[in-house]
Amino acid sequence: MIAWYQAVMLALLQGLTEFLPISSSAHLVIPSLLLDWPDQGLAFDVAVHVGTLSAVLFYYRADLGRMADSWFHSLAGGGATQDSRLVWYLGLATVPAGVVGLAAGDFIEGNLRNLPVIATTTLVFGILLGIADRVAPGEKTGNPLTLSIALLIGLAQAMAPVPGVSRSGVTITAALLLGMNRQASARFSFLLSIPIIASAGALKVWELGSSGLAVDWWTLGLGATVSGITAYLCIAVFLRLLDRVGLMPFVYYRIVLAAVLFLLWVA
Repeated sequence: MIAWYQAVMLALLQGLTEFLPISSSAHLVIPSLLLDWPDQGLAFDVAVHVGTLSAVLFYYRADLGRMADSWFHSLAGGGATQDSRLVWYLGLATVPAGVVGLAAGDFIEGNLRNLPVIATTTLVFGILLGIADRVAPGEKTGNPLTLSIALLIGLAQAMAPVPGVSRSGVTITAALLLGMNRQASARFSFLLSIPIIASAGALKVWELGSSGLAVDWWTLGLGATVSGITAYLCIAVFLRLLDRVGLMPFVYYRIVLAAVLFLLWVA
């Protein structure tokens, strides 16, 4: 098991990068390369997933309660609403990424989790994010979310298992290119993270239960707490500043990060 200070650093990185469009995998590979840290292990992965999932659930707790109420009401024959349709959109948009994760997860983990791939995807998808931000409609304009737009965003999310792509980055990029404004794009991206993080976490819990590994509950609790608090603050600050500063600071950051990763690869 990793040391407590390593747990804090990795949890901070996970919380900071899970919802910002800058790729968590691109950042989590750096400590292991520069500091020769051991792999954090499956149990710690579960803990930080629990933390980030708790953050987004708590931030959108009012929205989720309203969506659940509308969805159950529609199932009882009360008629569809925007909130009840959103539940279906989220479920359907999650399917492509789930299929890719189950079908190609082992291949991606074994063959694509390396510096050349992460550096390239960090750069390419960062540039695409910049293009999308340039064509984004204004704060009070933009296309409403529809089933076809949700499915196309879900198809974009299917690329997220490739390290360096960034799940939030690729879904926000797709939403902007499909004509949604920044706030609506970010909101759908963050809500879409709930089923995918929950599914990935459940799979990791099952693997952990089957592995028989010893569990350091103190370190896991520390990781979950730090990643959860950090992720919540990131969501709140990101959404507050999004219309004011746009996404270009993240684009520039990704370009610099890609250059650093390419230098590490060469070195």
